[in-house]
Amino acid sequence: MKDHNLTKLQLAEAIKSYEESQALEPYQAELVKLQQHIERYNLKLIILFEGRDAAGKGSVIGSVSRYMNPKHYRIVALGSPSEEERSQWYFQRYIKHFPHGGEVILFDRSWYNRAMVEPVFGFCSQEEHELFMTHVVPFEASLVDQGTLLVKLYFSVSKEKQALRFEERRTDPLRQWKLSEIDLQAQSMWEQFTQTKYKMLKQTNTVKAPWHVLRSSNKHKARMETMKLLLSQIDYDGRCRTLDFTPDPKTVFTAEDELALMERQWVEEGEKNE
Repeated sequence: MKDHNLTKLQLAEAIKSYEESQALEPYQAELVKLQQHIERYNLKLIILFEGRDAAGKGSVIGSVSRYMNPKHYRIVALGSPSEEERSQWYFQRYIKHFPHGGEVILFDRSWYNRAMVEPVFGFCSQEEHELFMTHVVPFEASLVDQGTLLVKLYFSVSKEKQALRFEERRTDPLRQWKLSEIDLQAQSMWEQFTQTKYKMLKQTNTVKAPWHVLRSSNKHKARMETMKLLLSQIDYDGRCRTLDFTPDPKTVFTAEDELALMERQWVEEGEKNE
């Protein structure tokens, strides 16, 4: 047998990675069917991937789209707005990336930048933030009423796991490009982000456009449960009836459950500090 000079730990990690990849493939095959269904019936699907820095959004997007037909999906990750875009209606720069019939759009961060990142770092005024929070619900309701399927995902990572991932980015030359100045401030601004997360979920979770919260400290579980969740949104042609699509209650939460949990944690912290 050829010696690949792998340590026992490296070998165990390689086997684990392979097994996890194999476990995802049946669901990735279902996502291909879902995409074909959307194309066949000229549907339009938008998926929002939101969460703190290092919550694993990019990793999940990569797994979700891995076997999709690139002709019928796009990943949209917008940078800072141009001067022209700053002068426009806020939603305008996102609308131009919306799907046509038969297309899936995956937003790696979305218009919800104005709900969390921008107010925390001072990239928008308080008035701009409040205006967004007032207008986003009817904006999404109109989008859904006109036939677009909208799925909003929020990836929730622990403070400890975020710090670990930032350190991995700092020390790994293959990941250093991911580390930004904003990342370096994220840990010190954890509580501000928590407050804006609560407000965002509280004010923008609606019947027509609900939030789905996924624990993402375990990347494999986040990938698996995201796929299950997406596949449960549409009764597509050819669905495999033997696969388990039941969400893991330790990973997938409704916005209502997440808000209640956050409120309990604040009460407990307050009692400890008395």
